[in-house]
Amino acid sequence: MAIYLVIQLFIVRTAFHKIILFLKCKLIIMTLFFTIAKPDKLDTALSLLKEAAESIKAKGLKQWGIWLKPQEKQIAWINEGFQNGEFYIVQNEKGDELGMFRLSYKDILYWGVQTEEAAYIHSLMVKKQYAGQDLGKKIIAQVEQKLLGDGINLLRLDCNAENRWLCNYYESQGFVQVGQKQMPHGLNNLYEKKL
Repeated sequence: MAIYLVIQLFIVRTAFHKIILFLKCKLIIMTLFFTIAKPDKLDTALSLLKEAAESIKAKGLKQWGIWLKPQEKQIAWINEGFQNGEFYIVQNEKGDELGMFRLSYKDILYWGVQTEEAAYIHSLMVKKQYAGQDLGKKIIAQVEQKLLGDGINLLRLDCNAENRWLCNYYESQGFVQVGQKQMPHGLNNLYEKKL
């Protein structure tokens, strides 16, 4: 469960040109539920990935272009994640599907063989209709709590180096760039966060 305090500041000018400040507070409690995605959610995953790819393309970036028309290789990658129980559907208290992400405990493709125990988050997606609610940040925070409960103190991810907005987003959450990896679709920054 995540609890957030929203503070709104209202400035009102009176007839006598005095400024009165009103402070309005409300408590927002949001519970996110992670459910392991089953193979029947393949269409949901592809739809979310395509929606994210279209949004990124609209910003003039090529990141995730492979998800506009995924090939057999990409679909196999998703199915492998489903079979390994690595894809999670994110839902709210009402059961609305808000997004999806993949959480694994090794990432040979981007990180190679590692000696430190870590978790790797991939393909974090929030449905467009829920954008602007800091859900990505809330999902990552809840994943971090889960990992700490499991005794894992290191979370890693990668991000296309050309997507400065997304790199800054992860850096603002405490992720530190520790390397780069050239992939066929572009150069990726490698980030990690000690929990």
